[in-house]
Amino acid sequence: MELDLNKFRTLVPINALYEGNLMQLAKHARVERFYSGDKLFSRGEHGPNSAFLMSGSVKLTFSTNKEMEIAAGSKAANYALTTRCDAHVTSETANIVWINRVLLERLLAWGESYSPGGLDVQENQDQGPSAMDSEWMMAMLQTKTFLKLPANNIQTLFSIMQETQVKKGDVIVRFGDTGGFYYMVKKGRCQVSRPTTDGEEVLAEIGRGSSFGEESLIAGTPRNATITMLTDGTLMSLSKNDFIKLFNEPILNWIDATEARTMVQNGACMVDIRLDAEYKNSMISGAINIPLGTIRQKGQELDPGTQYILYCDTGQRSSTAAFLLSEMGLDVYVLKDGNSSIEEQTQNDL
Repeated sequence: MELDLNKFRTLVPINALYEGNLMQLAKHARVERFYSGDKLFSRGEHGPNSAFLMSGSVKLTFSTNKEMEIAAGSKAANYALTTRCDAHVTSETANIVWINRVLLERLLAWGESYSPGGLDVQENQDQGPSAMDSEWMMAMLQTKTFLKLPANNIQTLFSIMQETQVKKGDVIVRFGDTGGFYYMVKKGRCQVSRPTTDGEEVLAEIGRGSSFGEESLIAGTPRNATITMLTDGTLMSLSKNDFIKLFNEPILNWIDATEARTMVQNGACMVDIRLDAEYKNSMISGAINIPLGTIRQKGQELDPGTQYILYCDTGQRSSTAAFLLSEMGLDVYVLKDGNSSIEEQTQNDL
């Protein structure tokens, strides 16, 4: 089913993404049609995807038996449907777009840390990376190697990678050599081969968005294949030292909801680092709002004698903010799995 991009652009916080990143996210979105009476999900289900209502209407039933009807086009429909309830379709049909929650959070963390703090969303979108850059960056973020990359290291990764122009026939890595770099193909095509007793065996051809070289760097083993350019192209590379450094996650203080409640009772401050619109739509009671894009500026105003507990939807953006605030000497903690793991009554208690 085709995605309505005009509607997609209005969803929160998707509307805060740079246009290139938004279009890449749209390629990975899944649109599904449901019918009257269908259950979208049950209370407490925390799958990998967030659900946004694109057409029709749904009924949300909470543990207190409170019910809420949400119709497409309403203000409430601009946000992901909360999983703290049972959700059923009440209209004849309803279209739902499913978005990978962690991927969205990573793109937001990257985008908000990329931008100069405090700019308007539209201004930020104009300053984003090009469509080509967004494509290879998105491809990198979804490789097995980088799925575990700490969110606070994403911007560092992209800022230190080196761009190299290569020619057809260039041998980028050679079978048996010691690994010194990780590579991603930004433009062009490569051949993957391996020497045999009879000469050479061609294993595969790879193109834009493909990566290679990480296994040798991680395991410390010799290169297990030869990579040769089939065309002129552009490669992005990361040195072994930088590669290893980026995968050593900075020490962050992760806490659960029970620990957070105790700390708040003892004077700690909850900080929602999502966008202002997200904060107003679903905040934890008593929390203040400092969007990630303004964290460098507003972090200077925080009290060094106070403990701060940061949260977002999954922990991706808040871990980035925690790293930045820690560098300022502040005592910060990150809520595990973000506020999506907190039950409704817990939010009221905090």
